[in-house]
Amino acid sequence: MKIDKFSYHLGAADCFCEMVRAGVKRIALSHPCDTKDERDSFLPEFDKLCKKYGVRYYAEDEALLTDLFSLSLNQGKFNVIFYQDESALQEYLALKAEKEKAIAAGNYDDCRKDIARRYGKLLSYTDEGIQRLLDANSEIEV
Repeated sequence: MKIDKFSYHLGAADCFCEMVRAGVKRIALSHPCDTKDERDSFLPEFDKLCKKYGVRYYAEDEALLTDLFSLSLNQGKFNVIFYQDESALQEYLALKAEKEKAIAAGNYDDCRKDIARRYGKLLSYTDEGIQRLLDANSEIEV
């Protein structure tokens, strides 16, 4: 039996919502979508999942790109951030703003690894997991 893409992504989102509710993850990311319309097609179902698990979501139109993930995974994509505590979402948004400020000041290279590591921590990855992702990623922003 083959599972369609929509059902697969929805199942993953269900799992992520449960992990956020349980406190296993501070934030979780939905699968990236190629278009805003595709991402938005999930929102009615995400509403139901969030209600079921007592979590919230933020529809992200400009993903935070860091050295943690391959550039092609998120650049120009649309996704959703699942979270329970507003402070986690605010930390994510502040990290995005910090990156933008560093780029504007011309010193992003000085802090890019730190921003990527802090993003990994916000995703509740272990230090070892973060380092593995950083080491494995050869597709970074220039």
